[in-house]
Amino acid sequence: LQYAYSSSNRVSLVGYTIIPAIAVGLINVQEEKNNTFIGTLTTRYGFTNRWEGELRVPYVYRNNDTVSLPFDTGSATATPGVYGATGKGLGDIEFATRYQFNDGGAEKPYYIGSLRFKTRTGTDPFQVENLTSLGNQYNGVALQSQLPTGSGFYSLQPGLTVLYPSDPVVFFGGLSYLHNFKRTNVYENTDQGNTYLGTVSAGDVATFNFGMGLALNSRSSFSIGYEQDSVGKTLINGSPVTGTTRIELGTLLLGYSYRLSDSRTLNIALGVGVTRDTPDVTLTFRLPMSF
Repeated sequence: LQYAYSSSNRVSLVGYTIIPAIAVGLINVQEEKNNTFIGTLTTRYGFTNRWEGELRVPYVYRNNDTVSLPFDTGSATATPGVYGATGKGLGDIEFATRYQFNDGGAEKPYYIGSLRFKTRTGTDPFQVENLTSLGNQYNGVALQSQLPTGSGFYSLQPGLTVLYPSDPVVFFGGLSYLHNFKRTNVYENTDQGNTYLGTVSAGDVATFNFGMGLALNSRSSFSIGYEQDSVGKTLINGSPVTGTTRIELGTLLLGYSYRLSDSRTLNIALGVGVTRDTPDVTLTFRLPMSF
């Protein structure tokens, strides 16, 4: 089970300033609040003592509230416009495999390779309706009648993880690269009719992470880490979308694990966004069960 919350504030001025303290024109204040809940069933099967396969099936519920407060009347008070949208349903199903290259051991690193394939079984951003008619009221942004539950792109992600045990600590680090396959003949669904976009390529994502896990006793452990995601620009017909830039997502990770039995473990993880575009908080509960 995973919960993520993010918020953003934007102030736009259409006009000019006489002196730094006096502005002439339209000031628009906009705030967005996003809540995402994901329930995921993951099944892993060990083909050998070094090789495993994984199937991940998520169910997504999303809620977004956009509050726009334009001060265009010269009054000290103004009526804010509030628009809410939700989205729920099956997310993007994923398939993955991992292979441990060496035996490793005490004071010896383990090297684990992985390969993940993400489908687009969830509702993608091009399927939901964009309400362009609300753009002027909400700071020129086309809002959606419902929120997508998937990314809209097939993706392939190779990765490498290194584990280094040094009792009572295990150090870890990893690198991965997510490639989104481009889509052709894409149409955007709007309240003004379908708009032809052409070929759309979502930005690839390069990721690295590192951290350490510390055993507190025979049943519990604590971990701390950091993850950095660099998201490339989205391209339409080979050209970057107007106004887009590369996005850097930095997350501080804190985790706690408690072994309930030989076959069950409770994991709790907290992610705190340390860059502006990263979700403010991500809270994850996992209950792995071995058979």
